[in-house]
Amino acid sequence: MHIGELAERSGLSLRSLRHYDEIGLVSASGRTEGGFRLYTDSDYDRLILIRRMKPLGFSLEQMAELLEIIDALAGASVDDASDLRSRLAAFVEETIARRETLRTQLGMADEFLALLQARETL
Repeated sequence: MHIGELAERSGLSLRSLRHYDEIGLVSASGRTEGGFRLYTDSDYDRLILIRRMKPLGFSLEQMAELLEIIDALAGASVDDASDLRSRLAAFVEETIARRETLRTQLGMADEFLALLQARETL
């Protein structure tokens, strides 16, 4: 698919997609004869993973590291897979912690909203 279709499907801007390509986070799988980027469903899946990491505050470096782990797991030997699974488990734990932080913040936001709404009725 072309970059415009990928942007529409993923909900990411063309600017973000180009930036991710420039820094090597998610590169186009190919190019047309005219030089236009072409993306695959696999590229789309990688972008969705990145899109889900962004609101949790993961850095671009952490995103790249996770993608590297996922790619390496696909072709890893049994010995290498153990280390990679450990690194992946660390991401899982970090994601759980970040989700819990967001859950706490959402609870505080709900309480604050309730206080404001109570004042509206005064």
